[in-house]
Amino acid sequence: MSEARIKHVQCSSPAGLHRIAYKEWGDPANPRVLVCVHGVTRVADDFDALARDLSDTYRVVCPDVAGRGRSDRLRDPQLYAVPQYVADMVTLIARVTANNEDAQVDWFGTSMGGLIGMVLASLPGTPIAKLVLNDIGPVLDGGALRRIADYIGQDLHFPDFASGARFVRDVSTSFGPHSDDEWHKLAADVLRQAPNGEWVRHYDLALAEPFKAVSAERAELDQAALWRAFDAIRCPTLLVRGELSDLLSHATAQEMATRGPRPRLVEIPGVGHAPTFVHADQIALARAFLLG
Repeated sequence: MSEARIKHVQCSSPAGLHRIAYKEWGDPANPRVLVCVHGVTRVADDFDALARDLSDTYRVVCPDVAGRGRSDRLRDPQLYAVPQYVADMVTLIARVTANNEDAQVDWFGTSMGGLIGMVLASLPGTPIAKLVLNDIGPVLDGGALRRIADYIGQDLHFPDFASGARFVRDVSTSFGPHSDDEWHKLAADVLRQAPNGEWVRHYDLALAEPFKAVSAERAELDQAALWRAFDAIRCPTLLVRGELSDLLSHATAQEMATRGPRPRLVEIPGVGHAPTFVHADQIALARAFLLG
């Protein structure tokens, strides 16, 4: 079993340079690379269990997307959007495959990480060979998006870790059943202690700004663009949906199964948005697809 290494890569935006942190598991010379990208307010540490399991076969690379965790905040909050994230991931992939022309890159994306993977996999010359979309698709429920936007922008401070952990658990019940130790880790990964001793969430609150700026017309245009991207994907794709998800509807998942890459669709019972892939049965599902 390998342990993670924390590394950084410098990326560029119209507002300047920023560093993206990533956790790397497995043999750094392995040409088989799996990039795992988290949801909108989560971090690279979400994939610790999955990465440990797959590091016998893959070099697993798990970035903190800009504005989260160990990565830099962006100077212009309006750049917190998929185009910038895709550009950063292209830079990251170029870094981790620089010494191996035969590298194969597979992608596991949860929620926002799936949107980034969807767009990257749709591009001509994409490096993505296999794609896992975890509870995400081109159609995003408006109510769920408003809930996420409200949640992101709350400037919350907790007097101690236990208070913050209770909050994370309460707002993450859709992840499904987890043990107390698993809930503790899910909270510890996204909380940090401020200099005044309070505990806060480990991301830039300005992530909420682009959500607030989206009009109904813009949302329709974005949805059409995401369907075009999905329809352009040609690599083998696995679509995972939490049975109780309010972000990816059953109808949308069924439509996705008939379009674009015609992914294999698996629904996980008793789970909403989004499956965490910390449990053995979920990890086995990912392993079977990626290595099959």
